[in-house]
Amino acid sequence: MASINPYLIFNGNCEEAFLFYKSVFGGEFPYIGKFSDMPPSDDPNCPPPSAEDANRIMHVSLPIGNTILMGSDSHSQSGDVVIGANVSISINTESRAESDRLFNGLSAGGNPFMPMCDTFWGAYFGMFVDKFGIHWMVNFDEAPQK
Repeated sequence: MASINPYLIFNGNCEEAFLFYKSVFGGEFPYIGKFSDMPPSDDPNCPPPSAEDANRIMHVSLPIGNTILMGSDSHSQSGDVVIGANVSISINTESRAESDRLFNGLSAGGNPFMPMCDTFWGAYFGMFVDKFGIHWMVNFDEAPQK
């Protein structure tokens, strides 16, 4: 069964926000990575991060009860986000087939701007905006983290 978690996007202050959330909720970050941590890509659509973007947060997660609060910063290619419209719903699935089914079903009539694909972090991942304007992320971890 898929699980759903909130995903917040910031304009350069993600680390500050998540340190604040951690101070309130407690716990530890299982992962926090910056855009500079990304390996180089041969894809011309994925240039290396600019000097301005390198120290921004690419991804962070903070477990809170049975939910994982996740986040990242915007970057120069994506542009700044509008606060209030900077929340996505992240779906973690149990299989590639479930990922494809949910991605294809929920993105119908919407804008699937990042098709499901294998990523450098080892997941099968895609993003879209549904026909109602809701932002979604679909993720399947080939080797689930312990």
